[in-house]
Amino acid sequence: MIKLLGICGSPRKAATEYVLTEALKAAASIEGVTTELITLRNKKINFCLHCDRCVKNGLNYCPAHNDDMRPLYQVFYDADAYLLASPVYNMGATGQMVTFLNRFRPTYTLLKKDPFYFSRKVGGAITVGGTRNGGQETTLNVLLGFYYTHGILVASGGLGIYHGAAIWSQDRRAEGAQEDLLGLTNAQTIARRVAEAALMIKQGLEPPTLAPNVTGR
Repeated sequence: MIKLLGICGSPRKAATEYVLTEALKAAASIEGVTTELITLRNKKINFCLHCDRCVKNGLNYCPAHNDDMRPLYQVFYDADAYLLASPVYNMGATGQMVTFLNRFRPTYTLLKKDPFYFSRKVGGAITVGGTRNGGQETTLNVLLGFYYTHGILVASGGLGIYHGAAIWSQDRRAEGAQEDLLGLTNAQTIARRVAEAALMIKQGLEPPTLAPNVTGR
């Protein structure tokens, strides 16, 4: 059994939350997968001050702020897999999402004790833009950068869905996102791939046979 945690960085209940919900439903259809959705909407999450109190005191949470972020740390740590979803703001993630991600300085404590703590976890990303080429790809890079920084394995959607799902909402909220059938399918594919990879790690299944490294490195 694995738990897939979806995190919605939108400040409103609209296209991004709709797409993430549908993606999590697809993942939950796989035996052994449970899901949970957390929305950052209406949550009070303060900025990281880089005071390093978490690092100096060996804490896995931020002691500087007693805000809505504090209970989210353990929820995040307990999950086996993640789906980060954000609407596009100026070709990047929302302030809510970036602030949330920036507050994970305390993970240094976990990684110091176990450098491979996050390498057993899998992540995927979804972005929603109001225009067809409105920055979905660059926003995906922001979200995936968080995974790379922490050593979380990134799941590709495979052919045509190289590093995440990009949805075009036509600036019509959930109704517009519903009409992007390809984008929705890609989001569901990413969610399933993330869940399947996490299950393989959890169950210790053998991965497919890999081709030899032809570069010799």
